[in-house]
Amino acid sequence: MPEKNLPIIALDFPDSEKAWNFLNRFDGEQLFVKVGMELYYQEGANLLKSLKEKGHWIFLDLKLHDIPNTVHRSMKVLAGLSIDMVNVHAAGGTEMMKAALSGLEEGTKAGQTRPALIAVTQLTSTSEEQMQREQLIDRSIDESVLHYALLAKESGLDGVVCSAFEAASIAKEAGGDFLRVTPGIRMTGSKSDDQKRIVTPSDAREMGSSMIVIGRPVTQAGDSVLSYKKVLTEWER
Repeated sequence: MPEKNLPIIALDFPDSEKAWNFLNRFDGEQLFVKVGMELYYQEGANLLKSLKEKGHWIFLDLKLHDIPNTVHRSMKVLAGLSIDMVNVHAAGGTEMMKAALSGLEEGTKAGQTRPALIAVTQLTSTSEEQMQREQLIDRSIDESVLHYALLAKESGLDGVVCSAFEAASIAKEAGGDFLRVTPGIRMTGSKSDDQKRIVTPSDAREMGSSMIVIGRPVTQAGDSVLSYKKVLTEWER
């Protein structure tokens, strides 16, 4: 993990050519990037190796959710890819999350640091009404997210993915060192796209997020480098 708390840039591109066209604009600057399902399934581990060779930090966003044994074996493989952070779905339960952590620990080579393991609580594209109607969770979304966060803490994980709206309560109940990684970040005036619970970088900081993930407002900007610098300034301020 980087010493400096950098915004994580979501490389939501269909292939490595487009991803590198974006990254090359930064003239060798080391970035914290998120590689999600689309890009990883298209390019595989070779892309991660190339990103590491350029000095970038990697959040591998695959959201594993399966039986504990499968997740354990999968995490053991992922630990060998020199990634810095990876995630699972908290809805998989404590046994699965503990198996994921065990797999990461077993797969991390001697002398290297285990990748941080975080759990997805409720997706930032999920509204409370949708959660209650489709998941049959008869609680508020805040209660659901906090419940999942505490399950992740109990399972030994390093943090969770959550919106900024739940970050403060998670920090209060799980501790300030427990990571609160907030996606769905938008700049003032940006489109919300498919995100429901969105905030600006400064909002996220003030509301208790410990890390933020931003995608389209940077990757699809006319001047991506300038847009990133604005995010960085607002996040650090």
